[in-house]
Amino acid sequence: MINISKLYCDQVTPGDWLRYGKEGAGERPGEIVPKKASERRPIVVWNITRACNLKCVHCYNDSGAGKPFNDISTQKAKEVLDDLARFGCPSVLFSGGEPLMRPDLFDLIEYAAGKGLRTVISTNGTLITEEKAAMIKARGVSYVGISLDGIGEINDKFRAVAGAFDKAVTGIRNCQAAGVRIGLRLTLTQRNVQDLEALFDFFEAENIERACFYHLVPSGRGGAISADDLTHAQSREAIEMILAKTEQYKQAGRKTDILTVDNHVDGVYLYLKLLEKDPQRAENVWKLLTWNGGGLYSSGVGIGCIDYNGNVHPDQFWTHYDLCTVHERPFSEIWTDPDEPLLKGLRNRRRYIKGRCRLCKFFDACGGSLRVRADLQFNDPWAPDPACYLTDEEIGLNEEKQENLKQTGELFKMPGEGP
Repeated sequence: MINISKLYCDQVTPGDWLRYGKEGAGERPGEIVPKKASERRPIVVWNITRACNLKCVHCYNDSGAGKPFNDISTQKAKEVLDDLARFGCPSVLFSGGEPLMRPDLFDLIEYAAGKGLRTVISTNGTLITEEKAAMIKARGVSYVGISLDGIGEINDKFRAVAGAFDKAVTGIRNCQAAGVRIGLRLTLTQRNVQDLEALFDFFEAENIERACFYHLVPSGRGGAISADDLTHAQSREAIEMILAKTEQYKQAGRKTDILTVDNHVDGVYLYLKLLEKDPQRAENVWKLLTWNGGGLYSSGVGIGCIDYNGNVHPDQFWTHYDLCTVHERPFSEIWTDPDEPLLKGLRNRRRYIKGRCRLCKFFDACGGSLRVRADLQFNDPWAPDPACYLTDEEIGLNEEKQENLKQTGELFKMPGEGP
Protein backbone atom coordinates (compact mmCIF):
# COMPACT_ATOMS: atom_id res chain seq x y z
CA MET A 1 0.00 0.00 0.00
CA ILE A 2 1.50 3.32 -1.14
CA ASN A 3 0.17 6.37 0.66
CA ILE A 4 0.31 9.06 -2.02
CA SER A 5 -0.90 11.79 0.34
CA LYS A 6 1.86 10.99 2.82
CA LEU A 7 4.73 10.36 0.45
CA TYR A 8 4.06 12.77 -2.41
CA CYS A 9 2.38 15.56 -0.47
CA ASP A 10 3.98 15.20 2.98
CA GLN A 11 0.71 14.91 4.89
CA VAL A 12 0.23 13.14 8.21
CA THR A 13 -2.37 10.42 7.67
CA PRO A 14 -3.96 7.69 9.81
CA GLY A 15 -1.95 4.48 9.67
CA ASP A 16 1.49 6.14 9.46
CA TRP A 17 2.32 4.61 12.86
CA LEU A 18 2.06 1.11 11.42
CA ARG A 19 3.08 1.78 7.81
CA TYR A 20 6.16 3.92 8.52
CA GLY A 21 6.84 3.51 12.26
CA LYS A 22 5.87 7.10 13.05
CA GLU A 23 4.60 7.86 16.56
CA GLY A 24 1.64 10.20 16.95
CA ALA A 25 0.13 9.18 13.62
CA GLY A 26 -3.03 7.29 14.50
CA GLU A 27 -1.97 4.73 17.07
CA ARG A 28 -4.28 4.18 20.05
CA PRO A 29 -3.21 4.01 23.71
CA GLY A 30 -1.51 0.70 24.32
CA GLU A 31 -0.68 0.06 20.66
CA ILE A 32 3.02 -0.46 20.07
CA VAL A 33 4.62 1.42 17.19
CA PRO A 34 6.92 -1.14 15.49
CA LYS A 35 10.64 -0.46 15.48
CA LYS A 36 11.05 -2.40 12.25
CA ALA A 37 8.56 -3.29 9.53
CA SER A 38 9.72 -6.90 9.73
CA GLU A 39 8.46 -7.06 13.33
CA ARG A 40 4.85 -6.19 12.49
CA ARG A 41 2.11 -8.63 13.33
CA PRO A 42 -0.25 -9.21 10.41
CA ILE A 43 -3.42 -7.31 9.70
CA VAL A 44 -5.81 -10.19 9.04
CA VAL A 45 -8.23 -10.03 6.11
CA TRP A 46 -11.01 -12.43 7.09
CA ASN A 47 -13.35 -13.47 4.31
CA ILE A 48 -16.04 -14.28 6.82
CA THR A 49 -18.54 -15.46 4.19
CA ARG A 50 -18.63 -16.39 0.52
CA ALA A 51 -22.21 -15.23 0.12
CA CYS A 52 -22.63 -12.03 -1.86
CA ASN A 53 -25.51 -10.08 -3.41
CA LEU A 54 -23.37 -8.88 -6.34
CA LYS A 55 -21.47 -10.71 -9.10
CA CYS A 56 -18.33 -8.62 -9.56
CA VAL A 57 -16.33 -9.63 -12.62
CA HIS A 58 -12.99 -9.21 -10.81
CA CYS A 59 -13.84 -10.93 -7.49
CA TYR A 60 -10.54 -12.33 -6.25
CA ASN A 61 -12.13 -15.31 -4.47
CA ASP A 62 -15.10 -16.08 -6.73
CA SER A 63 -17.81 -15.26 -4.20
CA GLY A 64 -21.52 -15.03 -4.94
CA ALA A 65 -24.98 -16.38 -4.26
CA GLY A 66 -25.20 -20.14 -3.76
CA LYS A 67 -21.43 -20.71 -3.77
CA PRO A 68 -20.42 -23.55 -1.38
CA PHE A 69 -18.16 -22.86 1.60
CA ASN A 70 -17.30 -24.30 5.00
CA ASP A 71 -19.09 -21.73 7.16
CA ILE A 72 -17.24 -21.24 10.45
CA SER A 73 -19.49 -21.21 13.52
CA THR A 74 -19.92 -18.15 15.73
CA GLN A 75 -18.22 -19.89 18.64
CA LYS A 76 -15.27 -21.00 16.53
CA ALA A 77 -14.97 -17.51 15.05
CA LYS A 78 -14.72 -16.08 18.58
CA GLU A 79 -11.97 -18.58 19.38
CA VAL A 80 -10.10 -17.38 16.31
CA LEU A 81 -10.52 -13.76 17.46
CA ASP A 82 -9.18 -14.73 20.90
CA ASP A 83 -6.09 -16.13 19.22
CA LEU A 84 -5.60 -13.08 16.97
CA ALA A 85 -5.84 -10.77 19.99
CA ARG A 86 -3.31 -12.81 21.99
CA PHE A 87 -1.02 -12.89 18.95
CA GLY A 88 -1.02 -9.09 18.78
CA CYS A 89 -2.66 -8.61 15.39
CA PRO A 90 -3.35 -4.88 15.06
CA SER A 91 -6.57 -5.21 13.08
CA VAL A 92 -9.14 -7.60 11.64
CA LEU A 93 -10.71 -6.69 8.32
CA PHE A 94 -14.07 -8.44 7.91
CA SER A 95 -14.59 -9.08 4.21
CA GLY A 96 -16.32 -11.62 2.00
CA GLY A 97 -18.21 -12.17 -0.16
CA GLU A 98 -20.34 -9.50 1.39
CA PRO A 99 -19.74 -9.51 5.16
CA LEU A 100 -23.07 -7.83 5.91
CA MET A 101 -24.76 -11.02 4.70
CA ARG A 102 -23.23 -12.88 7.66
CA PRO A 103 -25.96 -12.89 10.37
CA ASP A 104 -23.55 -12.73 13.33
CA LEU A 105 -21.22 -10.08 11.86
CA PHE A 106 -22.03 -7.43 14.45
CA ASP A 107 -21.73 -9.94 17.27
CA LEU A 108 -18.23 -10.82 16.03
CA ILE A 109 -17.28 -7.15 15.60
CA GLU A 110 -18.38 -6.39 19.15
CA TYR A 111 -16.48 -9.41 20.45
CA ALA A 112 -13.31 -8.43 18.55
CA ALA A 113 -13.48 -4.86 19.84
CA GLY A 114 -13.83 -6.21 23.37
CA LYS A 115 -10.54 -8.04 22.86
CA GLY A 116 -8.81 -4.80 21.84
CA LEU A 117 -8.72 -5.53 18.11
CA ARG A 118 -9.32 -2.76 15.59
CA THR A 119 -12.17 -3.78 13.33
CA VAL A 120 -12.65 -2.85 9.68
CA ILE A 121 -15.43 -3.80 7.26
CA SER A 122 -14.79 -4.26 3.55
CA THR A 123 -18.14 -4.13 1.79
CA ASN A 124 -19.84 -3.30 -1.49
CA GLY A 125 -21.93 -0.78 0.45
CA THR A 126 -25.28 -1.72 -1.07
CA LEU A 127 -26.68 -3.19 2.16
CA ILE A 128 -25.73 -0.33 4.50
CA THR A 129 -29.08 1.04 5.62
CA GLU A 130 -29.41 3.84 8.15
CA GLU A 131 -29.93 1.18 10.82
CA LYS A 132 -26.84 -0.76 9.77
CA ALA A 133 -24.75 2.43 9.71
CA ALA A 134 -25.87 3.21 13.27
CA MET A 135 -24.89 -0.31 14.35
CA ILE A 136 -21.46 0.07 12.72
CA LYS A 137 -20.93 3.33 14.61
CA ALA A 138 -22.18 1.93 17.91
CA ARG A 139 -19.74 -0.99 17.77
CA GLY A 140 -16.73 1.22 17.21
CA VAL A 141 -15.71 -0.01 13.76
CA SER A 142 -12.51 1.85 12.88
CA TYR A 143 -13.17 2.12 9.18
CA VAL A 144 -15.51 0.96 6.44
CA GLY A 145 -14.02 0.39 2.99
CA ILE A 146 -16.66 0.52 0.27
CA SER A 147 -15.92 -0.90 -3.18
CA LEU A 148 -16.76 1.32 -6.13
CA ASP A 149 -15.30 0.89 -9.60
CA GLY A 150 -16.67 3.75 -11.63
CA ILE A 151 -19.58 6.15 -11.85
CA GLY A 152 -23.08 4.89 -12.59
CA GLU A 153 -23.33 2.32 -15.35
CA ILE A 154 -19.56 1.70 -15.40
CA ASN A 155 -19.72 0.48 -11.80
CA ASP A 156 -22.92 -1.51 -12.41
CA LYS A 157 -21.34 -3.40 -15.30
CA PHE A 158 -18.31 -4.12 -13.12
CA ARG A 159 -20.63 -5.40 -10.38
CA ALA A 160 -22.92 -7.20 -12.86
CA VAL A 161 -26.01 -5.89 -11.05
CA ALA A 162 -28.08 -2.91 -12.20
CA GLY A 163 -28.54 -0.22 -9.53
CA ALA A 164 -25.45 -1.24 -7.54
CA PHE A 165 -23.94 2.25 -7.87
CA ASP A 166 -26.96 4.08 -6.48
CA LYS A 167 -27.26 1.63 -3.58
CA ALA A 168 -23.57 1.99 -2.77
CA VAL A 169 -23.85 5.78 -2.78
CA THR A 170 -26.79 5.50 -0.37
CA GLY A 171 -24.62 3.28 1.86
CA ILE A 172 -21.81 5.85 1.74
CA ARG A 173 -24.13 8.66 2.74
CA ASN A 174 -25.71 6.59 5.52
CA CYS A 175 -22.26 5.96 6.99
CA GLN A 176 -21.32 9.63 6.76
CA ALA A 177 -24.56 10.67 8.45
CA ALA A 178 -23.84 8.23 11.28
CA GLY A 179 -20.29 9.55 11.74
CA VAL A 180 -18.57 6.40 10.44
CA ARG A 181 -15.12 6.83 8.90
CA ILE A 182 -15.26 5.51 5.34
CA GLY A 183 -13.14 5.20 2.24
CA LEU A 184 -13.57 3.93 -1.29
CA ARG A 185 -11.77 0.98 -2.89
CA LEU A 186 -11.38 0.99 -6.66
CA THR A 187 -9.69 -1.54 -8.95
CA LEU A 188 -7.99 -0.02 -11.99
CA THR A 189 -8.82 -1.79 -15.27
CA GLN A 190 -9.52 -1.02 -18.92
CA ARG A 191 -13.18 -0.71 -17.94
CA ASN A 192 -12.77 2.35 -15.72
CA VAL A 193 -9.37 3.99 -16.15
CA GLN A 194 -10.90 6.55 -18.47
CA ASP A 195 -13.25 7.47 -15.60
CA LEU A 196 -10.55 8.68 -13.19
CA GLU A 197 -11.40 12.36 -13.61
CA ALA A 198 -15.06 11.66 -12.84
CA LEU A 199 -14.09 9.56 -9.82
CA PHE A 200 -12.06 12.41 -8.32
CA ASP A 201 -15.00 14.74 -8.96
CA PHE A 202 -17.16 12.23 -7.08
CA PHE A 203 -14.72 12.19 -4.12
CA GLU A 204 -14.99 15.96 -3.89
CA ALA A 205 -18.75 16.13 -4.29
CA GLU A 206 -19.37 13.42 -1.68
CA ASN A 207 -16.64 14.52 0.78
CA ILE A 208 -14.88 11.17 0.63
CA GLU A 209 -12.19 10.87 3.32
CA ARG A 210 -10.05 8.18 1.72
CA ALA A 211 -9.69 6.47 -1.65
CA CYS A 212 -7.56 3.42 -2.45
CA PHE A 213 -6.76 2.56 -6.06
CA TYR A 214 -6.01 -1.15 -6.42
CA HIS A 215 -4.00 -2.67 -9.25
CA LEU A 216 -5.69 -5.78 -10.63
CA VAL A 217 -4.52 -9.16 -9.33
CA PRO A 218 -5.67 -12.03 -11.60
CA SER A 219 -6.95 -14.20 -8.75
CA GLY A 220 -10.39 -15.83 -8.66
CA ARG A 221 -12.68 -14.28 -11.28
CA GLY A 222 -10.01 -11.61 -11.75
CA GLY A 223 -8.13 -14.17 -13.82
CA ALA A 224 -10.97 -14.29 -16.31
CA ILE A 225 -10.63 -10.56 -17.01
CA SER A 226 -6.83 -10.39 -17.01
CA ALA A 227 -7.05 -8.99 -20.55
CA ASP A 228 -8.73 -5.97 -18.95
CA ASP A 229 -5.59 -5.22 -16.94
CA LEU A 230 -3.85 -1.94 -17.72
CA THR A 231 -0.84 -1.91 -19.99
CA HIS A 232 2.35 -0.61 -18.43
CA ALA A 233 1.89 2.67 -20.28
CA GLN A 234 -1.66 3.00 -18.96
CA SER A 235 -0.47 2.26 -15.42
CA ARG A 236 2.03 5.10 -15.65
CA GLU A 237 -0.63 7.44 -17.01
CA ALA A 238 -3.03 6.48 -14.22
CA ILE A 239 -0.41 7.08 -11.53
CA GLU A 240 0.47 10.42 -13.11
CA MET A 241 -3.19 11.43 -12.87
CA ILE A 242 -3.47 10.21 -9.27
CA LEU A 243 -0.32 12.08 -8.24
CA ALA A 244 -1.51 15.31 -9.90
CA LYS A 245 -4.98 15.09 -8.36
CA THR A 246 -3.56 14.37 -4.90
CA GLU A 247 -1.30 17.40 -5.19
CA GLN A 248 -4.29 19.53 -6.26
CA TYR A 249 -6.20 18.32 -3.22
CA LYS A 250 -3.39 19.40 -0.92
CA GLN A 251 -3.17 22.82 -2.53
CA ALA A 252 -6.93 23.23 -2.14
CA GLY A 253 -6.76 22.21 1.53
CA ARG A 254 -8.77 19.03 1.03
CA LYS A 255 -8.20 16.15 3.48
CA THR A 256 -8.97 13.17 1.25
CA ASP A 257 -6.23 10.54 1.69
CA ILE A 258 -5.23 8.93 -1.60
CA LEU A 259 -3.46 5.56 -1.72
CA THR A 260 -2.56 2.90 -4.27
CA VAL A 261 -2.51 -0.80 -3.46
CA ASP A 262 -0.99 -4.05 -4.77
CA ASN A 263 1.89 -2.59 -6.76
CA HIS A 264 4.79 -1.29 -4.70
CA VAL A 265 6.51 0.07 -7.80
CA ASP A 266 4.14 3.05 -7.44
CA GLY A 267 6.32 4.18 -4.52
CA VAL A 268 9.45 4.03 -6.66
CA TYR A 269 7.75 5.91 -9.49
CA LEU A 270 6.65 8.57 -7.01
CA TYR A 271 10.22 8.78 -5.66
CA LEU A 272 11.66 9.27 -9.15
CA LYS A 273 9.17 12.09 -9.77
CA LEU A 274 10.18 13.81 -6.54
CA LEU A 275 13.86 13.33 -7.32
CA GLU A 276 13.39 15.64 -10.30
CA LYS A 277 11.39 18.36 -8.53
CA ASP A 278 12.51 18.22 -4.87
CA PRO A 279 15.60 16.08 -4.13
CA GLN A 280 15.45 16.76 -0.37
CA ARG A 281 11.85 15.55 -0.15
CA ALA A 282 12.83 12.59 -2.30
CA GLU A 283 15.52 11.64 0.21
CA ASN A 284 12.98 11.67 3.03
CA VAL A 285 10.54 9.61 0.98
CA TRP A 286 13.26 7.07 0.20
CA LYS A 287 13.78 6.56 3.94
CA LEU A 288 10.07 5.93 4.43
CA LEU A 289 9.87 3.56 1.48
CA THR A 290 12.86 1.51 2.60
CA TRP A 291 11.65 1.41 6.22
CA ASN A 292 8.36 0.01 4.97
CA GLY A 293 10.14 -2.30 2.53
CA GLY A 294 7.25 -2.63 0.09
CA GLY A 295 6.60 -6.28 -0.63
CA LEU A 296 9.43 -7.37 1.69
CA TYR A 297 7.22 -7.04 4.76
CA SER A 298 3.77 -7.30 3.21
CA SER A 299 2.39 -10.72 2.19
CA GLY A 300 3.26 -13.31 4.80
CA VAL A 301 4.49 -10.67 7.25
CA GLY A 302 2.33 -7.57 7.67
CA ILE A 303 -0.83 -9.01 6.12
CA GLY A 304 -2.49 -12.41 6.19
CA CYS A 305 -5.83 -13.91 5.25
CA ILE A 306 -8.39 -16.37 6.55
CA ASP A 307 -10.82 -17.39 3.83
CA TYR A 308 -14.47 -18.46 4.01
CA ASN A 309 -13.40 -22.10 4.48
CA GLY A 310 -11.11 -21.23 7.38
CA ASN A 311 -7.96 -21.70 5.29
CA VAL A 312 -5.04 -19.38 6.00
CA HIS A 313 -3.14 -17.66 3.17
CA PRO A 314 -0.15 -15.26 2.99
CA ASP A 315 -2.59 -12.64 1.67
CA GLN A 316 -6.11 -12.59 0.26
CA PHE A 317 -4.97 -13.33 -3.31
CA TRP A 318 -3.13 -16.59 -2.54
CA THR A 319 -6.37 -18.56 -2.74
CA HIS A 320 -4.58 -21.34 -4.65
CA TYR A 321 -2.15 -21.97 -1.77
CA ASP A 322 -3.38 -23.01 1.68
CA LEU A 323 -1.00 -22.75 4.62
CA CYS A 324 -3.36 -24.71 6.86
CA THR A 325 -6.84 -24.20 8.35
CA VAL A 326 -8.00 -22.64 11.60
CA HIS A 327 -10.30 -25.64 11.94
CA GLU A 328 -7.14 -27.65 12.73
CA ARG A 329 -4.59 -25.20 14.19
CA PRO A 330 -4.69 -21.66 15.63
CA PHE A 331 -3.81 -18.88 13.20
CA SER A 332 -0.86 -17.84 15.38
CA GLU A 333 0.59 -21.36 15.19
CA ILE A 334 0.10 -21.56 11.43
CA TRP A 335 1.66 -18.12 10.95
CA THR A 336 4.76 -18.89 13.01
CA ASP A 337 5.43 -22.36 11.60
CA PRO A 338 9.19 -22.25 10.87
CA ASP A 339 8.95 -25.05 8.32
CA GLU A 340 6.24 -23.63 6.04
CA PRO A 341 8.10 -23.24 2.72
CA LEU A 342 6.16 -20.33 1.19
CA LEU A 343 6.24 -18.28 4.38
CA LYS A 344 9.97 -18.93 4.72
CA GLY A 345 10.47 -17.67 1.19
CA LEU A 346 8.27 -14.60 1.57
CA ARG A 347 10.12 -13.61 4.74
CA ASN A 348 13.52 -14.01 3.15
CA ARG A 349 12.73 -13.25 -0.46
CA ARG A 350 16.11 -11.71 -1.23
CA ARG A 351 17.47 -15.24 -1.26
CA TYR A 352 14.90 -16.50 -3.77
CA ILE A 353 13.96 -13.59 -6.03
CA LYS A 354 14.75 -13.95 -9.72
CA GLY A 355 14.95 -11.98 -12.92
CA ARG A 356 14.93 -8.22 -13.21
CA CYS A 357 13.57 -7.89 -9.65
CA ARG A 358 16.76 -9.50 -8.29
CA LEU A 359 18.98 -6.94 -10.00
CA CYS A 360 16.71 -3.90 -9.61
CA LYS A 361 18.41 -0.99 -7.85
CA PHE A 362 15.14 -0.14 -6.10
CA PHE A 363 14.61 -3.55 -4.52
CA ASP A 364 14.95 -2.19 -0.96
CA ALA A 365 11.96 0.09 -1.54
CA CYS A 366 9.77 -2.22 -3.64
CA GLY A 367 10.79 -5.61 -2.31
CA GLY A 368 9.82 -7.37 -5.50
CA SER A 369 6.23 -6.15 -5.10
CA LEU A 370 3.50 -8.81 -5.25
CA ARG A 371 4.79 -12.38 -5.31
CA VAL A 372 1.36 -13.86 -5.91
CA ARG A 373 1.05 -11.95 -9.18
CA ALA A 374 4.38 -13.45 -10.30
CA ASP A 375 3.16 -16.92 -9.34
CA LEU A 376 -0.11 -16.51 -11.22
CA GLN A 377 1.68 -15.23 -14.33
CA PHE A 378 4.78 -17.44 -14.41
CA ASN A 379 3.90 -20.33 -12.08
CA ASP A 380 6.89 -19.23 -10.01
CA PRO A 381 6.50 -17.06 -6.88
CA TRP A 382 10.06 -15.73 -7.24
CA ALA A 383 9.76 -14.54 -10.83
CA PRO A 384 9.53 -10.80 -11.56
CA ASP A 385 6.23 -9.07 -10.85
CA PRO A 386 4.69 -8.68 -14.32
CA ALA A 387 2.95 -5.46 -13.26
CA CYS A 388 6.24 -3.56 -12.89
CA TYR A 389 5.99 -0.74 -15.41
CA LEU A 390 9.47 0.72 -14.90
CA THR A 391 11.85 0.34 -17.84
CA ASP A 392 15.08 -1.62 -17.75
CA GLU A 393 16.93 1.69 -17.96
CA GLU A 394 15.04 3.13 -14.98
CA ILE A 395 15.82 0.18 -12.73
CA GLY A 396 19.50 0.05 -13.77
CA LEU A 397 19.27 -3.17 -15.79
CA ASN A 398 22.13 -2.57 -18.21
CA GLU A 399 23.50 -4.96 -20.86
CA GLU A 400 25.86 -6.63 -18.38
CA LYS A 401 23.02 -7.39 -15.98
CA GLN A 402 20.79 -8.61 -18.80
CA GLU A 403 23.56 -10.99 -19.82
CA ASN A 404 23.71 -12.17 -16.20
CA LEU A 405 19.99 -13.00 -16.32
CA LYS A 406 20.45 -14.81 -19.62
CA GLN A 407 23.28 -16.93 -18.22
CA THR A 408 21.29 -17.86 -15.10
CA GLY A 409 18.13 -18.67 -17.06
CA GLU A 410 16.18 -15.81 -15.45
CA LEU A 411 14.89 -13.98 -18.50
CA PHE A 412 11.12 -13.82 -18.08
CA LYS A 413 8.93 -12.41 -20.84
CA MET A 414 7.17 -9.43 -19.35
CA PRO A 415 3.75 -8.25 -20.60
CA GLY A 416 4.02 -6.15 -23.73
CA GLU A 417 7.45 -7.49 -24.73
CA GLY A 418 7.99 -8.97 -28.15
CA PRO A 419 8.70 -12.64 -28.85
